[in-house]
Amino acid sequence: MKIEKKHLDDIKRCYCASNICMNGENHILLASEDPDIACNMYSGKDFETKETVWTHPGGCMSIIPIPNKEKEFLAVQEFYLKVSPSLAKIVWGKYDDEKGWQIKDVLSLPYIHRFDIYEVDGANYFIGATIATSKKEKNDWSVPGRIYIGKLPDDPSQGIELKILKDGLFRNHGYWHGKENGKDVGYFGSDQGILKVTPPERENGEWKTEFILEGQIGEIATSDLDGDGIEEIMTIEPFHGNSIQIYKKEENGYKKVWTYDNTIDFAHTLVGTTLCGKPSFVAGVRREEAELFYVQYMDGAYKATVIEKGVGPANLCVVHEKDRDLIVSANHTANEAAVYVVTEE
Repeated sequence: MKIEKKHLDDIKRCYCASNICMNGENHILLASEDPDIACNMYSGKDFETKETVWTHPGGCMSIIPIPNKEKEFLAVQEFYLKVSPSLAKIVWGKYDDEKGWQIKDVLSLPYIHRFDIYEVDGANYFIGATIATSKKEKNDWSVPGRIYIGKLPDDPSQGIELKILKDGLFRNHGYWHGKENGKDVGYFGSDQGILKVTPPERENGEWKTEFILEGQIGEIATSDLDGDGIEEIMTIEPFHGNSIQIYKKEENGYKKVWTYDNTIDFAHTLVGTTLCGKPSFVAGVRREEAELFYVQYMDGAYKATVIEKGVGPANLCVVHEKDRDLIVSANHTANEAAVYVVTEE
């Protein structure tokens, strides 16, 4: 497997990494968590085409394409952990072929950090996780975060009527979008453990929640690395933690089977995916060696391979194309937007 890095841009405190498909072509999106730093989009075989998505504000945590709407997304803006009361909000982006990206506010939601959009019986539903509900200052974690749900209207600028799905989640930071029997499921990580959320099969049905793993969980991803038909779970523990491990599901729950043995600090991002068709986890650490690495199951064991040190990814997104895979990396420590092109040797 060959991995080639392409430096796309210098972006101070680059934080969000995403992708949207438009006109049959992948368009990479990268944005900063800093105030008033542009969000940019890159496209073309060598990402030679650059467009500005917005110039301000910053504080972007997540960008999620709206299912079945090719040129639309929702995004978090103005999430600043040091600012209280929180300015965090959800915005709607819609691409106009003549004017480019048009951005409108959707709703204000203090400390909204991760969110997603699930399809339920032909309708789109917003699901969002707040890292806390309120704060007196950055290190105040006395008020837990929540998970909210609400039906997404065709015109998101009309707002979303939210209801609380789950409360009492302290440092509600981690999120992974999984699939179970072809259906969307969500995994949320907090000091209370991993909460699995299963949407209903029909509109107005019951949303199910279940804690599947105890512990202070900072991030989660799933992938069937060993090919036994049951996905392993990779975690970062605790919040912004110094430990990365893999759990396997057994008869009586999940058992830890692997721990990353590098000295790490401020581990921050995980993705479960395939690289050149092989099940993999890709992970990023923001301090110490600030490495980007992947894990695969080889010769009966989990093996970690470092791709690059000193870059400190805040978030990752893996995109599959016909003849290559793309690891889109918001290299926070290096203040850069980058993509790593993965091909067969």
